[in-house]
Amino acid sequence: MVARKTVAIIGAGPSGTVAAALLRKNNHDVVIFEKQYFPRFSIGESLLCSCLEDLDNAGLLGVIEQANFQVKTGAAFQHNNRYATFNFAENFTDGKDSTYQVERAKFDKLLADEVARLGVDLCFGEQVEDIRFENGVELTLRKADGQQYQFHADFVLDASGYGRVLPRLLDLEVPSTLVTRRAVFTHITDYFSDKAFDREKILITTHASNPEIWFWTIPFAEGRSSIGVVVPESLYVNSQLDSDIFLQTMINETPSLSSLVEDSEWDTPINTLAGYSANVKTLHGEYFALLGNAAEFLDPVFSSGVTIAMHSATLAAELLHQQFSGHDIDWENEYSEKLKIGINCFRTYVENWYNQRFQDVVYYQDPDPHIKAMICSILAGYAWDKNNPFVSDSENKLNLLADICQAS
Repeated sequence: MVARKTVAIIGAGPSGTVAAALLRKNNHDVVIFEKQYFPRFSIGESLLCSCLEDLDNAGLLGVIEQANFQVKTGAAFQHNNRYATFNFAENFTDGKDSTYQVERAKFDKLLADEVARLGVDLCFGEQVEDIRFENGVELTLRKADGQQYQFHADFVLDASGYGRVLPRLLDLEVPSTLVTRRAVFTHITDYFSDKAFDREKILITTHASNPEIWFWTIPFAEGRSSIGVVVPESLYVNSQLDSDIFLQTMINETPSLSSLVEDSEWDTPINTLAGYSANVKTLHGEYFALLGNAAEFLDPVFSSGVTIAMHSATLAAELLHQQFSGHDIDWENEYSEKLKIGINCFRTYVENWYNQRFQDVVYYQDPDPHIKAMICSILAGYAWDKNNPFVSDSENKLNLLADICQAS
């Protein structure tokens, strides 16, 4: 019989709730500490197909399917007069052929409410201030009214996202190898007049003249969209523009996008996020594991953040239950190395997006359908499918393909 254990989870975002639901399925006690109150704004609205498999595995997919979120069937890319689409129904990997584009405030609250219904204790407005390890975990927490208290658990999962609680407290952070970039974004009432716009796809637009700059347009249900731009941090700082003017300026420099949003209502404050790429010395310790963005975040370009977060939650929760069941777990090989298969795959395509080699592949006008299906699988989130050579040998395969596209 498995001993009943207590797991503390820091953060009630998607990785925290997926991990919590899986642990509750195995009859463990779970407490989530979340410093904010829900609903709250969060970025990362475009889910990939593999996310739905993690939600399904955790027993959380049903509440999402009933929520009337915008269906997402693929991704579209645009650069001046070049346009390319990837349909998830045509991907190489046997998996889901569609997913959702979600307003995260509603999405995250739905997941939090559901895990609460499953018996998870959610403590909102409580921030982890310190941690000690001795026969388990002792967390020092501060409530919204300033009151401090200690909480003991057998294990802690850090799902704090950009808050990166344990990396800061345990001095685990190391500089990212990726260039520092800034995202500037908002939500709009879109009134899109372009009849060719496909609301079932995320639109990624490359800046008209600077391929290092790109935009996302993520349509939601009920006529709203998320729109944002990603630029080198130095470009944003040197512009000396306020964030709202900066975003509008970038859009105006890209006619294909400016014509799409010309009738939109800009009714939500502009947000910015800088220096988001992150890395750590280790993803785990004797009594802890890091999930999702708390461990490593690459870049928003292919919506990999929520995908990695949910996949890490699934891996960690299943390993933790095995450990509680008396099995010896090699967390380095069974968690870190397995998780890094997908992280490193996504890293290949992120890095080659910014040096334009992957853009050459994406915008190539006469792709081989079989190869395109393999690329589409990665865009659908199946970055752990080692049967796909563009996963198992991502760097070499992509370089070879980019050379072919450039030579054609």
